[in-house]
This record gives sequence, structure tokens and C-alpha cells, in this order.
Amino acid sequence: MTDSKTIPDALLDELLKDYQHPKDLLGQGGLLQQLTQRLAERALEAEMTTHLGYPPHAPEGRGSGNSRNGKTRKRVQGEAGAFEIEVPRDRDSSFEPQLIAKRQRRLEGFDDKVIALYARGQSTREIQAQLEELYGVEVSPTLISNVTEAVREELQAWQERPLAAVYPILYFDALHVKSREHGPVKNQAVYLALGINLEGEKELLGLWVGQAEGASFWHAVFTELNSRGVQDCFIACVDGLKGLPEAIESVFPNTQVQLCIVHKVRGSLKYVPWKERKAVARDLRAIYGAATRAEAEAALTRFAETWDAKYPAISPSWRADWPRLSGFFDYPPPIRRVVYTTNAIESLNYSLRRVLKTRGAFPNNSAVTKVLYLALRNVAKKWTRPLHNWRQALNQFIILFPERMPT
Repeated sequence: MTDSKTIPDALLDELLKDYQHPKDLLGQGGLLQQLTQRLAERALEAEMTTHLGYPPHAPEGRGSGNSRNGKTRKRVQGEAGAFEIEVPRDRDSSFEPQLIAKRQRRLEGFDDKVIALYARGQSTREIQAQLEELYGVEVSPTLISNVTEAVREELQAWQERPLAAVYPILYFDALHVKSREHGPVKNQAVYLALGINLEGEKELLGLWVGQAEGASFWHAVFTELNSRGVQDCFIACVDGLKGLPEAIESVFPNTQVQLCIVHKVRGSLKYVPWKERKAVARDLRAIYGAATRAEAEAALTRFAETWDAKYPAISPSWRADWPRLSGFFDYPPPIRRVVYTTNAIESLNYSLRRVLKTRGAFPNNSAVTKVLYLALRNVAKKWTRPLHNWRQALNQFIILFPERMPT
């Protein structure tokens, strides 16, 4: 870190002797912008000296084969506003500026500011207004769109990147956005796949927007994951997404599908008036909180005897889904705690919804993926530690599936 004392106080006093108002320092044409312009020009001159090997007007430049050849004016956008600089040229056009490269029109850091605002869900117009308010910088909506569109290649590379061979647990879920992809505004589904790798770390494997949900769609998703390197998954935790269980079992036949218990309970309580929800929830907890599958089935029978007369839809729904609801009973407690609910991906979706709620309808699905990818990139920075009790769960997986663990 640079010590502020390296800049003499006398120099600062001289620079600020006419200072009266913040705009004198930060506004258009203010001291900060002037310093940025002058420092940039001095730095480019220093780069040219390094490139040629001699300073301006030095005698060793004569007959060297290359020399300075005037300057080109260039308008540059920075955080302190737009300003013009003079970029030195050489006769054989071999000089490649580093501080502000050829065809570069924005100083380093400006694009990052725009992308950060976009990742927080702000629209192009909102970003335009905020940059003007904070920095006095006027930028066009087209410029902002071009800056954010530069993320497109990064997004594509991320969506196509190679994946690990084994993910002990995969979570799948969906959220919905409004898009004008085909004219009128319509709801579009965004499907997410979140993996837990062998280190217990969360890793978003991909996102898919606007395609019709069903077995054929999910089969394409799992085929894509397989082509990117995924060979096996022990448990897939899902929220009843149509066609998903059948599709994953066709591509990864050894994977066990676990329906989310929390979503099942929420769906069941929709039939129950508020005054009896606590009692019904207690009896449902006796089912999924049982120590064994046999005890859980006995609790389900008791639930039916108690509540079927009032709420006839609940216990038949649990029985219909029982093969995929009760799978977690096959595992010891360390594994049960991380697979009986899709909370891991629900918390991710919560973060994404906070970004989406500030937006109305997106112009197209491409804009949807761009915003969500940038938001996901921010969320993933917080994934710095493995799941709680992961070492215990991993040891159990090693015992249960020794032949499926990578060597």
C-alpha cells in the first residue's frame, strides 16, 4: 500500500490553493480529471521512451531507425468524466501503449463499475443516472450495453467449461422471470444446477432459460453435463420438476432422486387453515423426522388416520411420492442433513430474486442470462467454506460407494 506521505504536503497545498467546492475537485474539468489527463499523458510519454530507448530530443535517436512522430488526440471515458489526451506516435507504428491501449476508449476500472451496478440488477437507464449522479459522467445507454455485453464470451466459456467427474450431491431448482423474447412479455423459467463437489464446496454447474420443462428438456441438460465431464452423482435433490427424475436416471442410472421434504411440507400445508397448521406440521415432522423408514411409514399411517377426513389430499400425495421422498432414510444422519431439503439452492435463488425484483421485463433471454451470470459470480465469492459436517458425510459416502469414488 502506498504511503500518503510520499506526496509532499506542499504539493497538495499548491494543487488545492483555489479549492472552494467539491465540483472544483470532482466535477467536469475539475482537479481530479485534470490530474488524470496529465498523468496519463506523462505515463504514455514514458512508455514511448522505454519503447524507443531514448528520451525526447536525445541525440542517440538520430539514425536509430525509429523516432517520435507527433501525437494523436483521443477522447477517453473515466470515472471522473470524459477527457481528451494526446497519445504519442512513432514513425513505424510499432508503439503499443499499455496504460490506454489502441482502440481503448475507457480507463481501467470504469467497465468494472458499470458491470458491478448491472450485476446488482440495475437497468441500463438506472446505471446511466447513477454514474451521472455520483461522478458527473454522462454515458449513453449504448455504451453501457456494450460494456455489459463484453461479459457474453465469459458467460459462454463458463457455461461450456469442463466439470468434475463426480459430484456426490446435485441440487436442481427453477425461478421465473419476465422476458420479451418472442414479442409480448411472458414468464420464462430459469433452471439451475448446483453441485456439491468432493471437497464439500458449492459449484453452480449451469443455467438454462426459457425452454419447456419436461423429460426431453432435462435429458438434454444431463447429456450436456455428461459431455462436460460429469460421470456420476450419488444423490440428486429436486423440487418435483416435471420430467427431471426420469431424465437423470436415464443418463446417470445409479443416481438416487430425493424430493425436497421442505417443499413437500409447504405444499401440504396449503390445504390447512392457519389455526390447525401447527398441529398438522407437527404430525408431518413425525414422518420425515423418524429414525428409520419403517417408523416413518408408521407415522404416515397415523397421519392418515388423524387427518384424512379433514384434508384428504395430503397423505395420498405423500404415498404417491414416497419412493422418492423416503430415499434419505437409506443414509446415516450426516448425509440426511444435507439431502432431505434443497435449502442449498433455495438460498442461492433468494439472492438472485433480490437482484431480479428491481427489474421489470427483460428485453430477451440473453439479457436474463447476462444479469443472472453476473449476480451468480458475486454470490459465488461468498462460497469460501465447505458444507457443515461435510467430512462426516464424505466418509459415509466412501463407505457406501467405495467403487464409485474417484481414485
